[in-house]
Amino acid sequence: MKNKRILWTVVLVVVCSTIMFFAGYIASVVTMHSWEVFISKPLVEWFKPQYMLLFDEDDVDIRDINAYNRVKNVLEKRYYQAVDFTEIFNTSIKGLAAGLKDPYTLYLTPEEMKEFLEDTSGNYVGIGVSVHMDDNNLLTVADVFDNSPAKAGGIRKNDKIVKVDNEDVTQIHDADLIVKKIKGEAGTKVRITVYRPDSKSYLDFELERRPINVSYISSKILEDNIGYIRIKMFDDDIADDFEQHLNNLIAQGIKGLVIDLRDNPGGDYHQVIKIADRIVPKGLIVYTEDRQQRKEEEYSDARELNMPLSILINEYSASASEILAACVQDYGKGVLVGTTSFGKGLVQAIDTLFPNGGGLKYTMARYFTPSGKCIHEEGVHPDIEVTLNEELRSTAIEDIPYERDAQLKVAVEEVMKALK
Repeated sequence: MKNKRILWTVVLVVVCSTIMFFAGYIASVVTMHSWEVFISKPLVEWFKPQYMLLFDEDDVDIRDINAYNRVKNVLEKRYYQAVDFTEIFNTSIKGLAAGLKDPYTLYLTPEEMKEFLEDTSGNYVGIGVSVHMDDNNLLTVADVFDNSPAKAGGIRKNDKIVKVDNEDVTQIHDADLIVKKIKGEAGTKVRITVYRPDSKSYLDFELERRPINVSYISSKILEDNIGYIRIKMFDDDIADDFEQHLNNLIAQGIKGLVIDLRDNPGGDYHQVIKIADRIVPKGLIVYTEDRQQRKEEEYSDARELNMPLSILINEYSASASEILAACVQDYGKGVLVGTTSFGKGLVQAIDTLFPNGGGLKYTMARYFTPSGKCIHEEGVHPDIEVTLNEELRSTAIEDIPYERDAQLKVAVEEVMKALK
């Protein structure tokens, strides 16, 4: 009899515990979702394995969590056709990054990440343009290279690339992803649709991809033995190239130097530091600072350039170009001529450790000039502001005749003044 009572007691405890467990589980589900969402599914569905996202209550309003769940539930139950929640969820992850309103921070789906990382060939095969994202996140042509399909086809500086092979790319806010679509195998064709602000028209170009052998640096001697070096982009070996061009000009007896950074979208951080090191005296070149105010500083040695210098910048001079221009300006090593630069003072990193194969490009720090100024969204202001004539704004820098290049002429004049 005693054993029977014990058995019934055990059974009662187990039943009560089970009921309490299921009641607690159901209550938590209803709390996380809503009663309406809960009753929309058969009870057995809620006992399948579930996933959840966790947010601190101070970070997210529970009503917004409920709104997210309600949207999911409505789409799952009432949308007119079956829903691919994998695709939808990848889009919502993109939204998580996009909510920062930082054009340099974005989530890449597994497919996009694969495309981003793969190298289609050992050479650069494309149409021959350099690009940047404008204020409206439209891919904009910054420069059209000589002897390229783009130049032969008629694409111009400032054209906005809106379609690639008839695919609308205006909602893709990462320049690298669009560029990957433009590149391809040599001999294949790509259809590019651009919006041309000058004529307010849309134009289609069918271009054949070709190996593009671009020299990102060129030099010559201008009037009165003034040297001129144009850097189109800071690629992986531009510092060595700069040293060679500079030494060659010095050997020819130049008395001063103009460095042209107009339309230069930036490039390798460490390469521009080496070039700045060649120009400015011993001291700080640039430093980065992250969220915790941790600093990483880059310094130059005692060697410096001992001749009058002007640097040309414009609204398309960005990132690494701005590091060089700001450093020279802070040390008073040269005169900046042109228009205010683009204003990109952020450092990016990429997280590839996603189990699903995706990735996250994100901003990890800001960089600062030697004087402690962050030029992000401010740009580097020239010492002497000079604008080009309006009709030359869509002309590649190297195609502007010297006699019409007001910015270059002022830069040369400033060097000559310093020689007197």
